[in-house]
Amino acid sequence: MKDFHEKYDVFESALEIPEPWYVFHYELAKEENTLHIYIEYRSGAEFPCPNCSKSGCKVHDTLDKDRIWRHLDFWQYRTLLHARMPRVKCESCGKILTVVVDWARPGAGFTLLFDRHVLSLMVEMPVAAVARKVGEHDTRLWRVFHYYVDKAMENMDVSNITHIAMDETSRAKGHKYVTFFIDTDTKRLIFATKGKSADVLQEFCLFIDTKGVPRSQINEFCCDMSPAFISGIEENFPNASITFDKFHVMKMVNEALDQVRRQEQTTQSELKNSRYIWLKNEENLTKKQANKFAKLKDMDLATGRAYRMKISLQKMYSKSYLTSEMYFDEWYNWVIRSQLEPMVQVAKSLKSIKKAF
Repeated sequence: MKDFHEKYDVFESALEIPEPWYVFHYELAKEENTLHIYIEYRSGAEFPCPNCSKSGCKVHDTLDKDRIWRHLDFWQYRTLLHARMPRVKCESCGKILTVVVDWARPGAGFTLLFDRHVLSLMVEMPVAAVARKVGEHDTRLWRVFHYYVDKAMENMDVSNITHIAMDETSRAKGHKYVTFFIDTDTKRLIFATKGKSADVLQEFCLFIDTKGVPRSQINEFCCDMSPAFISGIEENFPNASITFDKFHVMKMVNEALDQVRRQEQTTQSELKNSRYIWLKNEENLTKKQANKFAKLKDMDLATGRAYRMKISLQKMYSKSYLTSEMYFDEWYNWVIRSQLEPMVQVAKSLKSIKKAF
């Protein structure tokens, strides 16, 4: 008996299998690169009722077929845990149910330790890459991801949300998107849903409805200038103000600035290969870029004027609300008179949006 315990002690210690379970056998299938570990419960073991949690329930019968869970690898071997599952009869509630094990979620094909491992990898890399690394199909790992995300969202307290930032990102090839909703006061992701149409606002409404949060409580949305987002906010949150975030505004300005540069470089060869110089702020330039910028900014270039307009608009975000209103109007009048058509078009777009809100 002592030899038996010593033989399997390393596995029981590593797996942290609780009483009354113990490791009674293992097989190393080298051709499959797999280690099979078999777990059994001790004779006379009692378990809590899975339904009412009453302790001391005796085993009624045992399922003949093994339940299998993928576990963390032992050395270089993929590791599978096997166990025949007992069913207990509860004298309190009268039900006969399969016991719940400590090392895995009910119905899951992975152990809890394996779940934690893949979730930690998902923080650093895409799910498909994690699947390749651990040798599992990505569909199974997505189920793990959704289980814990849904559980976290279910338990999340969003009762005090008032300011929401929303943005979309591509989740796969073929223009498939996910839209994120973030509580700007706490910087927490509170909701995510597929798509980037106005329908995502209806999905968000259903989410806060289930949380008991009145829609009137949300008084501000920060988003890009997507017509779908704007219409969705107006329809579902008519009392909320809309703020267009700095990133997307400056992205529009940078695109217009680059159009000016591309038009001008047909007659000014010095502008070739200077795209990233104008897209950066001066303090972020490399030494080589800074030397080239010093030469270009002293030239009478339309690109240089467009760049100064960009920098000037950036400064608006450091102004107070009342001052920024006047500051924008002055910036707009300057740009409109510049005759730099790409910049003029951006200024008009921003002006029309400002009037709408």
